[in-house]
Amino acid sequence: MKRILIYSHDTFGLGNIRRMLEIGRHLVQESQEVSVLVITGSPMLHAFRIPDRIDYVKLPCLSRNVDGRYGARSLPLDLDALVRLRANLIRSTIADFEPDLILVDKKPFGVEDELSGALMDLQSGGRRPKLVLLLRDILDSPETTMRVWRKNGYFEAIEAYYDQVLVVGSPDVFDLRREYQFPPFAAAKIRFCGYIARQFGRQTRAEVRHGLGVREGQPLVLVTPGGGEDGHDLIGACLSGLKGIPATHRPRTHIVCGPEMADARRIAIEAAAVLPQVSMQDFSDDMMSLMAGADVVLAMGGYNTVCELLTLGKRAVLVPRVKPGIEQHMRAERMAGLGLVRMLNPVGLTPSALMAGLQSELAALAAHQALPQSPRLDGLARVTAAIFDAIDLTADTARSAVSTLFTHAQEAKWSLPRQTAVVSSVC
Repeated sequence: MKRILIYSHDTFGLGNIRRMLEIGRHLVQESQEVSVLVITGSPMLHAFRIPDRIDYVKLPCLSRNVDGRYGARSLPLDLDALVRLRANLIRSTIADFEPDLILVDKKPFGVEDELSGALMDLQSGGRRPKLVLLLRDILDSPETTMRVWRKNGYFEAIEAYYDQVLVVGSPDVFDLRREYQFPPFAAAKIRFCGYIARQFGRQTRAEVRHGLGVREGQPLVLVTPGGGEDGHDLIGACLSGLKGIPATHRPRTHIVCGPEMADARRIAIEAAAVLPQVSMQDFSDDMMSLMAGADVVLAMGGYNTVCELLTLGKRAVLVPRVKPGIEQHMRAERMAGLGLVRMLNPVGLTPSALMAGLQSELAALAAHQALPQSPRLDGLARVTAAIFDAIDLTADTARSAVSTLFTHAQEAKWSLPRQTAVVSSVC
């Protein structure tokens, strides 16, 4: 049994843990000879479905505010003490689990360099696991990213410790080797894998719409700010805009606040959402079903959300986050430039402008205007292949056939009910 340890960056929102858990799922799905241990401080990991042969070690939670500063989320410890505690747990986990490969999310030395000690231990020890760094398509602005990476010695860390760097994105959208001026020794280890298509949800489009009471032919707008920690402004602007529309013309709207929204803000949104044609819920572990049931999605622009939209070929209005980093803004801008989404700048955004953007997408849908071809969405298959190759493992034939079918379904752009039915029948 090959052992893979996944270290997931975990200080803001749900994006990182959702992405790394999806990779873990695919690894165990593709081979019976793999077990995965996830190490993370995410307070929401337990809320997701954890397959067999995946377990996790929960680190004490860190928090990051909108200015980018870290701190303890729950324990009465200063940052240094908390990072030291997390680092010791990470080192002991690696020593006892003895992984064949360690997949590190986003930062070569981890949050606040908490992986540094473990990496040095591995260099001086006898049996060294393979080390792979996973980067999403866009990290932050070139200026900020290059400054941080040079200051923290991340390029040198790649040269000294990592066997390869997997990027879940496309150089046709954003080539981080060029944009971030990777030196040749680090750029040589980069392998672009494509965006990560998401598995289809547990409900069909018809089932979702029936459950929400959507009438035949009635358009449905889904509003989701991801984890929701900083999504109250987007939802508030949407509700203000909806109030200005007569109930007879108001689009059927369903809001998912996100599990990390503060209680006071959630209560305020619940009070404001008491409108005809508007419903809401706190959290869903099946966002793909809700997106499939919607006609237009209003979201922020995180990596996972964009991948979900691309997988389903959904029309979307993105209002990206611009603090503490502009990664979402850059991604939304690139996707809008390709004609795949509509982007609205959050700075100075008015409720009326937000409604106008939604109405434009609903009108384009009614006119049957087709969206352009998406970038490559076979990131899971390519990441899995790279990891298996690194540890001399071959995917199970039957399970690989399911993944191939899923990829072909994406490329053929079958209708959702057919996608769901075919994949389920093979599994």
